[in-house]
Amino acid sequence: MRRSVWLSIALVMILPITLLTFSCAKEVVESRPEQTPQPVLQAEGNAAEESLQAGRGQAEGLRAEAAAREAAENAFVDETIQFDFDSSALSLQARQILNTKADFLRTNPGVTVTVEGHCDDRGTDAYNMALGERRAESVKKYLLYQGIGADRLDTISYGEERPLTMGENETCWSKNRRAQFVLN
Repeated sequence: MRRSVWLSIALVMILPITLLTFSCAKEVVESRPEQTPQPVLQAEGNAAEESLQAGRGQAEGLRAEAAAREAAENAFVDETIQFDFDSSALSLQARQILNTKADFLRTNPGVTVTVEGHCDDRGTDAYNMALGERRAESVKKYLLYQGIGADRLDTISYGEERPLTMGENETCWSKNRRAQFVLN
């Protein structure tokens, strides 16, 4: 009996000490991971914020680049080559415009172009179709001379079929004697 009393007393004393030891160890182990993630989370948060800022900057840069490319394409298409009456000869001003267009095509090697030849409504349909073709070919030859590949240039004649303005005066006729550009 004494033995069981002593054993009970020993158990009563060992049990709280054991519980205290294990519970303290768990607290220490558990408290360490709680302290270290906070700075890591802040660092991760800063890195994520910096990454987000960089992504926004890249997106803005891409938007600006796309807008500049679109403006250059629009300028390329909008500027036409004007011709004198019954002529397919390129004027000095036409050559300057074509030099700018050749620069654009050199910096954008994936771009192909269709040159459209147009005429005013004087003359027969057949004559105007042939004159429109000569105008488009004149522009194409000049761009070939500037180093643009023939595989990037197509021509088509619309003759008098697609006028910019309607009218029976020199102002209207001069606007219709042109070569236009279409990006493919």
